[in-house]
Order: sequence, then C-alpha cells, then structure tokens
Amino acid sequence: MRRIAGIVLAVLLIGGVVAAVVAGRSDEDKGTATKTVRGVIGSEKAEFFADPDVVKALAAKGWTVKAETSGSWAMEGLDLGGYDFAFPSSQAPATELAAKYKVRGTLPRPFYSPLVVVAHKSAAEVLASNGLATLDAEHRGTLKMAAYVAAARDDRTWQQLKGAAKYGELTGTLYLSSTDPETSNSGALYLAATSYVANGGKVVASDAEVEKATPLLHKLVSVQGAQQSSTDAAFRDFVSGAGNPLVLVYESQVAALLADGQRPDDLVVLYPDTTVNSDHTVVPLTDNGTALAELLSTDPQLRKLEVRHGFRPQGEATEFASAGTYLKQELTGVRQAPVPTSKVLHELARRARG
Repeated sequence: MRRIAGIVLAVLLIGGVVAAVVAGRSDEDKGTATKTVRGVIGSEKAEFFADPDVVKALAAKGWTVKAETSGSWAMEGLDLGGYDFAFPSSQAPATELAAKYKVRGTLPRPFYSPLVVVAHKSAAEVLASNGLATLDAEHRGTLKMAAYVAAARDDRTWQQLKGAAKYGELTGTLYLSSTDPETSNSGALYLAATSYVANGGKVVASDAEVEKATPLLHKLVSVQGAQQSSTDAAFRDFVSGAGNPLVLVYESQVAALLADGQRPDDLVVLYPDTTVNSDHTVVPLTDNGTALAELLSTDPQLRKLEVRHGFRPQGEATEFASAGTYLKQELTGVRQAPVPTSKVLHELARRARG
C-alpha cells in the first residue's frame, strides 16, 4: 500500500490517463504463451495489477494485462478505441461508459470496497461520547450518519462536544475530509451517501431534490478548503499525522496497510451506518475483456490476491479476513445507499463545489 510505486502513481494520476501498468509474463514465465489485453483502470487498482504474484497468476492462465491508469470519472472523456476493457471504481461511470460504447448485459463487478472514515482515537471517543458514533472494538466502530448530517447542518464545532476540550487538536468545525467530488470517485460517492441521508433515506433524483440538497452539500465541501484529488494522498496524510482527524477513504486502503504489517495504535475505523460501496466494475469492450473480467471474478488465486490488496471479492464474505480489531469481517449494520444517476451526481458535485 505504501510502496513508492503506489505513491508515484497517485501523484501522477492528476489529469487523466498517465501511467502504464503491465501485468502478465515475467522473466520467469517466458515459456508461457500469453494473450495480451489492454485496458484503462482506476489508479487504486494499479498496485494490484503490478503485483508480481498477480502477474504470475494471470500468466498462468495465459494472460498479459497492459493497463493505463485514469480517474474513474475521467474515463468517459477518453477515446477507448483499441482497448479491451475499462475498469472504473464504481458503477456510475461504468454505466455511462457501457452506454457510450453500446455494451449490453450486466457489467461484471469482481470486487468492491465500502467507504469508511479513519479517525484518530481521540476524535472517535469524543464522537461516541456525544452520540455521533459507537465503538465496538478498540480500533473499530460505527459513524451515525443522520447525527453527523444534523451536526453539519448546525455548524457544530469540536468545542461544543463534551470531552473535546482535553484534546488540543480537536478544534474548529466538525467535518469529514473527502476528495474533490468533481474529479474523485470517493468524493462523489460521499455526496451520494450524505444526500441520501439528508433526503430522508431516498436517492436524490429530481431537480427539486437537487436544489434542496445543495446548501448542505456545499457546506460539507466548502468547510474543507482545498481538497485532495485522490484518496491515496488523503490517507497517506492521515497516517503521517497530518490534516483533519476524520478522513473518508476506502476500506481497501486500510486493509492493504494492515496487510503490510502496520498496526497504527491511533487509528480507529468508523463504518458509516449509511455508506456507498465502491463497486469496481468492468466494462468489457471486446471478448478478451469479457474473458478477463470472468477470470477476475472466479479464479480462486486471483480472489485471494484481491483480498491481499484490501478488496472484497463478490460472493463469499468469509474470503475477506479482517485484521484484528480494525475491520469488519461482514458488513452487518451498514446500509448501502443507492447512487444517483451519473447526470445527477455530476450536478450535485458541481453545486457542492460552488
């Protein structure tokens, strides 16, 4: 997770397709005939496809994957002629791509990752003491989204919460740090979840509902000031001790950190009780793209490697091994909010940014 290659890819991501990732025949596998497929993938999957064990597993099945990274929402503006697949990090941009390239049928979703909030222990304990969260383990809990949305509407500050005074770092307006919703998938999905909660548990669809949601969403974004363009950068800042005490990231980022043997004592993972899963969705553009998507969905070795990189394979929850007291094995008590259409979500992001 924290490897230099991942950091470089995250930095280079700004501006669309920027880096190539090759997964396929290694030097040891030169005797294995492979079929090459080309694709565009979300940057959060770059380390997965670059993993030597993934390279070997794909080569063993006769495949070489040549992939370029792009922001999921930027893929719609790319010319994907000559590519075999696109692999954004959620269904909304995948659906748009499927319509653009006239891809029929159900789009494969090999794995997914829910959005979570990483918090410093002090922040998590104060939230729990004030009815905004519950803690069920030393490093794990639940964020009560309705209570958080209400606090955001009221411009509540940390100083107004009991118990916060003893922590010097807990000052100013209470908010979650998220990424830029106009360029980042996680930032857009944050708006999907909060607008759903604010709309009484109903997905925002009409112009009137967009108008009603705008003041809250603008407040949630504007209070943050400058936003990161990728969750990798935001998570890296959090782990280093910089920035806001509450940051929205993918569960897969935490899982990959733990898989690397790191166990931050000051880290608490809060699962929003209403969240949006990042469904990594393949848009097959050729038969080879379809075959690769099927392999990612069904091959036991590749599914194990997906888990190693923090992703939850579709199907058996038992495949996802939680690391100690940080992560949930099963997503019990977590409600999945529907995502607005791509058109509505783009409009919510535009209005949130002001």
